[in-house]
Amino acid sequence: MGTLAYYLVLPLLYGISLLPFPLLYLLSDGVFLLLFHVIGYRRDVVRTNLRNSFPEKSAAELDRIERDFYRWFCDLTLETLKTLTISPKAVLRHVHVEGEQVLRKYHEQGRSIVLVMGHWGNWELAGARFSQLGLHHLNVIYHPLHSRKFNALIIHMRTRLGNGLYPMAETMKCMLRDRGKLTCTAFIADQTPPPERAYWTTFLHQDTPVFWGTEKIAAKLGYPIVYVGIDRPRRGHYLMRFEELVPNPADLPDGAISEAHTRRLEQDIRRRPEIWLWTHRRWKHRRPTSE
Repeated sequence: MGTLAYYLVLPLLYGISLLPFPLLYLLSDGVFLLLFHVIGYRRDVVRTNLRNSFPEKSAAELDRIERDFYRWFCDLTLETLKTLTISPKAVLRHVHVEGEQVLRKYHEQGRSIVLVMGHWGNWELAGARFSQLGLHHLNVIYHPLHSRKFNALIIHMRTRLGNGLYPMAETMKCMLRDRGKLTCTAFIADQTPPPERAYWTTFLHQDTPVFWGTEKIAAKLGYPIVYVGIDRPRRGHYLMRFEELVPNPADLPDGAISEAHTRRLEQDIRRRPEIWLWTHRRWKHRRPTSE
């Protein structure tokens, strides 16, 4: 998107961000009607993903999950824009925390950690909430955008409350650079890697490639792995739960960590499927025949 488009869109983005939450969700209801009933954004992808992931569910159950997903997806999009201007006090009201003692233990030991998660809940609001814990400095791995101006906007949105970012291609370099600091590096582990360089497993009944990075980097640096799930008990409120997943990653065989975080995320998705990113083409690759 060009410079002119950026400056035309920017006031709209900030205007939406400044809306109070009740008006934000009223707008989201309108966006849902347009996206779900008129545009049908990626409906084929969502339906295929749901059908293959839950073969045991009836058509009525899948329809309900699909509709609930699109409602949440619209909320997620506008809540993400909200992080452009959200205050620390508002973050505390909308994102609650369980398991903070897991982080505190490693903080007191002076140990950096690897945080592993998926596209479940609202990861942007969760990042903003993490910045308010006063423990490890959070660095989130991200894909830089092609548009320089929009990339700068995303960086501002994700760092304005104190967090940092690592470009995906430079993750290891950045973690080695910051090894003397007390950090928490967040890996969103349900993205799609090149199939020939992935760990392959079964996820939601389907052959699925998983990035090796989480376990390889954690094992190399000796960082314990903490899982975080971002549940949504009710609209506008999230619950961020920290769980110790792998205290000593160097002690495990290849694939064990990838299996552990994949199984844990799968458990959360099965429990509340409507708040996972079903529009993502997660299963676009086939397992190599040599596997």
